Amino acid sequence: MNEFGADVVLPCLDEAAALPGVLAGLPAGYRAIVVDNGSRDGSPDVAAAHGAKVVDEPRRGYGAAVHTGLENATADIVCFADADGSLDLAELPRLVAAVVDGADLAVGRRVPVSRAAWPWHARAGNAVLSLLLRSRGLPVRDIAPLRAVRRRELLALDVTDRAFGYPLELLVKAQRAGWTVQEFDVTYRERARGTKSKVSGSMRGTLRAVRDFGRVLAR
Repeated sequence: MNEFGADVVLPCLDEAAALPGVLAGLPAGYRAIVVDNGSRDGSPDVAAAHGAKVVDEPRRGYGAAVHTGLENATADIVCFADADGSLDLAELPRLVAAVVDGADLAVGRRVPVSRAAWPWHARAGNAVLSLLLRSRGLPVRDIAPLRAVRRRELLALDVTDRAFGYPLELLVKAQRAGWTVQEFDVTYRERARGTKSKVSGSMRGTLRAVRDFGRVLAR
């Protein structure tokens, strides 16, 4: 393990407005690795100015950014979170503690603070997917936007999706591998002003996510 308690991978695409608040909320001893995925709003400079390690990933895709962040992590335990300000990074130590205590994977179940925080169509899609996962024996009610896992074990799991399907493939493969998965309620807020969801923020994004999820479930 390096000098930090855990590395926190933050995939980033035009999140300059959110990054100062996100990085300020990082728990002591946790290092941010911001993986820039082609931002045009100066996100890499903002991240670096606020103490984050910045890594460039030119291949567009959530999974591509996540995997590059994982490859650049050095801590034994690696966390993953969105960089849009919707999640409270102060809740990460609870997930990390679960991994330290023996869980293979600790994930967050989003509990929205308002209806505006999570559009109805996104909630409905998540409910369907989590129902499918529970039918396969994995006791989760969310597709894990906040998670903690041991770095070496995740690399060995060999999650290959480089688009929106990455979180779903991770859960599917974790179930197949017999991993112990613990889920915790986490606060879910409206994303920071000046940022836009890559999934629920547009019909194109939603359709791409549906396509990627379907591809994972069809394997």
